[in-house]
Amino acid sequence: MRYVSTRGAAPELGFVDVLLAGLASDGGLYVPADWPEIPPPVVGATYSQRAAQVIQLFVGGDLSPPTVERLCDEAYATFAHPAVVPLVQLHDRHFVQELFHGPTLAFKDVALQLVGRMFDEALRERGRRVTIVGATSGDTGSAAIDAVKGCANVDIVILFPHGRTSDVQRKQMTTVDSPNVRVVAVEGTFDDCQDLVKAMFNDADFRERMQLSAVNSINWARVMAQIVYYIVATDLLAGPINVCVPSGNFGNVFSGWIAKRMGAAIDQLVVASNANDILERFISRNEMVTAPVVPSLSPSMDIQVASNFERLLFEMNGRDGGQTADQLQRFRATGRLAIEPDQRATFVEGSFLAARLDDTETLAVMSRTYEESRMLLDPHSAVAVGAVAKLRKQGRLAGTTVTLATAHPAKFPDAVERATGIRPPLPEHLANLFELRERMTVLPNNLAAIEEFVATTWNKGDIS
Repeated sequence: MRYVSTRGAAPELGFVDVLLAGLASDGGLYVPADWPEIPPPVVGATYSQRAAQVIQLFVGGDLSPPTVERLCDEAYATFAHPAVVPLVQLHDRHFVQELFHGPTLAFKDVALQLVGRMFDEALRERGRRVTIVGATSGDTGSAAIDAVKGCANVDIVILFPHGRTSDVQRKQMTTVDSPNVRVVAVEGTFDDCQDLVKAMFNDADFRERMQLSAVNSINWARVMAQIVYYIVATDLLAGPINVCVPSGNFGNVFSGWIAKRMGAAIDQLVVASNANDILERFISRNEMVTAPVVPSLSPSMDIQVASNFERLLFEMNGRDGGQTADQLQRFRATGRLAIEPDQRATFVEGSFLAARLDDTETLAVMSRTYEESRMLLDPHSAVAVGAVAKLRKQGRLAGTTVTLATAHPAKFPDAVERATGIRPPLPEHLANLFELRERMTVLPNNLAAIEEFVATTWNKGDIS
């Protein structure tokens, strides 16, 4: 398996090189040179076994099948539910796939518990050390930190928007006491944090000196690992199904598009947005125009520039990297991206639907769902459940639908209590979270300041 950049100017790489690089040298995102087909499921296979079967398609000869099987077994043994990502029926022909049973209670664990182990394996074999820098709107940071806090060959610096995460999200990052972990609260938005990370990668001297790598969804391995739960859902429900995804950075829903491209029995991919609705406007009205980020009850979706949309745009452009790079440059300059009608017809119509909920609607969904089913939803998952209801009422969505529940309700206790009167407790392994000392640095939205921090706090030693 070889990988190409969405901007067409970086060299092709194998899987491990893509894993360790994160962002391509031309600023693009890596995707497979060819899309494989899904292998048939093995009767009685566990989630870990199905994951190893699918992921082996993408790692090629870089990691042996026994190694991939071992890494999957170790990663998914950290989940509290034996099914890893169980399906729970909510209404007639509407299921919720719970992706939050990992160590940090968010869907990011499904990928990062595996990706962290892949990093450690590859770095140990190559005798290398890397510095992971990542931006988070709330959940990626804690999941990435948990995945690599024990890695002997990794330092990690996570940037998050100061004051724009929930208390639980922040404390899951800032209370980790490990010498290879640094957390920075940036005075800005998630988009600002994401821009800072990309700017560090595009600073060639700094990138080489610090041996930078990425663990957020610009890294192909994150997207790859998320493909599996879409395939497992279609295995269990014998598709075709629709899948509704609370979406911010487009990586999760793009994983669903890949699963469909590989042959999974998926009909519609529903993009659920909050008030920061650039993706909903694009899918519903072909209007991709940035607007100021509005803080919401679902902060992980408070994004206007969705990085992973670049991967879909590359496919829309017939894999023309030069055209993709030109479009993205204009988008950055003008805040507007124009998609030709024929591209839209081929890649959007018939594959994607979208709906938007504001905070008032989100709270109403959380309240109604609890009253009807005694299921507590976090606000991100509630946006998606509400999007399904809205599209069904409009007659635009039919058939069996799976909604991805991307976070445990205890990560957003204030919103859940406001909607339902119930304050969900943290699971036992996180029960003392609010008693732990926080460690973080507040910095301005300034590249020089961030780079200086990364350089001066880099732990060059072994943490073992």
